[in-house]
Amino acid sequence: MRKKVTKAIFPVAGMGTRFLPATKSVPKEIMTLVDRPLVQYAIDEAREAGIKEFIFVTSRGKGALEDYFDNAPQLEQELRRKGKDELLEILKSTNMDSGEIAYMRQHKPLGLGHAVWCARRLIANEPFAVILPDDVIAAEKSCLAQMVDAFEETQSNIVAAMEVPDHMTSSYGILDIKEDMGSIVSTNGMVEKPVAGTAPSNLAVIGRYILTPTVLQMLNKKKTGAGGEIQLTDAIDDARLKGEEVFGYRFKGERFDCGSKAGFLQATVAFALARDDLRDDLWRYLNDVVHAEKAAQ
Repeated sequence: MRKKVTKAIFPVAGMGTRFLPATKSVPKEIMTLVDRPLVQYAIDEAREAGIKEFIFVTSRGKGALEDYFDNAPQLEQELRRKGKDELLEILKSTNMDSGEIAYMRQHKPLGLGHAVWCARRLIANEPFAVILPDDVIAAEKSCLAQMVDAFEETQSNIVAAMEVPDHMTSSYGILDIKEDMGSIVSTNGMVEKPVAGTAPSNLAVIGRYILTPTVLQMLNKKKTGAGGEIQLTDAIDDARLKGEEVFGYRFKGERFDCGSKAGFLQATVAFALARDDLRDDLWRYLNDVVHAEKAAQ
């Protein structure tokens, strides 16, 4: 029987130190990209892919993240009283029904694999998705929805992948390609952050995964890898060594690394330019900046 993916894990326990001092009091995941928190983009992507249960792996200081998904009856009442129906609908779209969302604590920062392992009891014996909200993907059809379609075909572990320049391969998990079939790539495994010049390809894993329960069994071993952390890529490769297939999926869309300040700013500009209510004013401003820069040269 073909299994469906209905659960997703969102590892959001990181401290967001690259965005200090903002993240001293605001979890990075609810910093706004245009007018929506980063995590809202991830939730919307998951919903489009058919995800019904949302599991957040958090840490101390993430209370504002939990509050964000809660109902705000006073605010809703005020918007209703003022007849601001459009804003009311936007607000309601951020609410999560009771039982739809769960929170798990990662008490020690032991790596992405450990964060996923923390949610093991809520996954049980089902395939599941992992979404890293730092990776925001602009796509006509959401990246995870594309991957769910591919999972329907393969019923195997799938990682989102994109080509990166050779000099950047040491910053990613890199796929060792067995057979390139276009959108789907079969693999001989993956190498986490290979030393420069040793990468088996330039096809890098980014923050979207659909995984089988076997990966959780591998994580139970709590084996440490690169950086002394429990690496998710190692557990995926161990599942492959046990006989499961691992595929890379070349998604259609543009990925922004919102874990970096430059990537966050690039995403802000790109998403704002895609908005009818913001495009013209922003485009005029950007043109003025470019012309001023050229004149100064």
